[in-house]
Amino acid sequence: MKHALRLVASLSTLLLLSACNSDMSDLEQYTQTVKAKPASPIDPIPEVKPYVRFIYPGHEMDPFDSKILAPDVKADTGSTIMPDPNHVPEFLESFPLDSLRMVGTINQNNSLWALIRIPDGAVHRARAGNYLGKNHGKISKVEETNITVQEIVENGFGGFKERESAIALSDLKDVKK
Repeated sequence: MKHALRLVASLSTLLLLSACNSDMSDLEQYTQTVKAKPASPIDPIPEVKPYVRFIYPGHEMDPFDSKILAPDVKADTGSTIMPDPNHVPEFLESFPLDSLRMVGTINQNNSLWALIRIPDGAVHRARAGNYLGKNHGKISKVEETNITVQEIVENGFGGFKERESAIALSDLKDVKK
């Protein structure tokens, strides 16, 4: 049996090798036709535009002087807006405002409460006067479709300013289950 298998394998190999033809006249003819074609012209090298130096105003100043980056406006020391230093933080203040989702409302004791989902999926309720978010955000208004939040943020000049933000009612497909 082994001998028959070797014989069949040898015959198959011989048959495959005999299929290889050493006649390469068609390939040589194609190569000659391609070489006979005239060469196409090469595009000229594009012209290099000369560098034009731009002189910035104030170029005589030191660009590494940090006073150049300092704002011209003085710190707003007359602002009365400040976060309450005696405020006891509420649970929803430990989450950034953009990570909180409003998933509904509930009316309880003639007061409209917002249902807020935190990143881990738990739902908490909050009403006007409660705090949430990292920027001293206080809920000023709860409506059926959104929550209005008054935040106290730094103004960049050593003081604070108020900023109004909102959390809209999330579509159920946007809310993680």
